[in-house]
Amino acid sequence: MNNNDVIRKLRYIFDYNDQKMIEIFKFGGMDVSLDQVVPWLKRDDDPEFKGIYDKHLAHFLNGFIVLKRGRREGEQPKAEKTLNNNLILRKIKIALNLRDDHILELMDLADLPISKHELSAFFRKPTQKQYRLCKDQFLRNFLMGLQLKVKG
Repeated sequence: MNNNDVIRKLRYIFDYNDQKMIEIFKFGGMDVSLDQVVPWLKRDDDPEFKGIYDKHLAHFLNGFIVLKRGRREGEQPKAEKTLNNNLILRKIKIALNLRDDHILELMDLADLPISKHELSAFFRKPTQKQYRLCKDQFLRNFLMGLQLKVKG
């Protein structure tokens, strides 16, 4: 799953307009213009499409956390230079205050049931033996389950 898919899917699920998207980036510590955001939201086959870098998506996800949970005390988190599906999943989990049983429910809605042990492997440190890389299919189905839950 590319970064643009993630940002488009979150926008669709929560019905954010362009101004709200700009506001979310600002919450994440990045000032963007409408001219920057619109090409990121275009379909991949659109001639005006532009890919969004990991660092920009990290700013968006940090802003999404601030939008949903509020700004935390003290120093604000820095946007990561590189993201993987595990980090994206973790940031969405934090933003929406999801517990493991909520995520398992979302995965059931998307017809991809997993066990609690499989899920916990995604949130471990990469150096741990039980760590498992979150693949595109899992993240895509997680977002689909979230869409089904939010939109009905």
